[in-house]
Amino acid sequence: MNLVIDAGNTQIKFAVFRGNNLLHLQMGPHEDFADHVKGVFEKFPGITDAIISVVSNLDPQCVEVLTVFCRVYVLSPQSKLPFKNSYATPNTLGPDRMALATAAFYHNPNGNTLVIDAGTCITYDMVNDHGEYLGGAISPGLYMRYNALHEYTDKLPKLTPENILDFIGNATESSIHSGVVNGITLEIDGVIEQYSKRFHHLTVILTGGDAQFLSKRVKNTIFAHSNFLLEGLNQLLEYNKS
Repeated sequence: MNLVIDAGNTQIKFAVFRGNNLLHLQMGPHEDFADHVKGVFEKFPGITDAIISVVSNLDPQCVEVLTVFCRVYVLSPQSKLPFKNSYATPNTLGPDRMALATAAFYHNPNGNTLVIDAGTCITYDMVNDHGEYLGGAISPGLYMRYNALHEYTDKLPKLTPENILDFIGNATESSIHSGVVNGITLEIDGVIEQYSKRFHHLTVILTGGDAQFLSKRVKNTIFAHSNFLLEGLNQLLEYNKS
């Protein structure tokens, strides 16, 4: 069995895989790392290997704690990748984007795939039908946009995502919701259309914490897949073990 750990900007996910099957998923704050690891190994003592992807400032001692239980692979620019990496600055490519590109490569090995990860940031990652990772884009995520409007102004309130009844906001709060929610869905639809013009028979995967909220609003055909990054990490672990 494999343990997959995704240390994101806001929380850490712990997933247990047997082969390609996801057996268990839990999440929590960074400060509870050791407790979560202990709990996972109490439930699944057969775990032999783990991979960890870190995009935030995680205490290095967390990795040391993990090595007590099993072999550990820390995803880095030096890790082996199953796809051809054509990113101009491969040493700056985030481990989360490596995992998403890996999942895209295995999910649609002979096709063009755009992965949209709607988390703290929204990342766009493109793998073409030659198994080549081309890059993509990074933009502010849903909550980051709401927080920015509050933090960088004197009077705008801090809001959380809500359904918008109309794209024309008739009060301050509804105007903020329209600007953020409508703006982000128009961005995603626009990016998909832009990529579709260049890459034929494009498959679009939407994943990340805000995927379900946004998937109902995007007009283009997409596949919502909440655990796509975790599956990519598991595939990377298997690839590096071999």
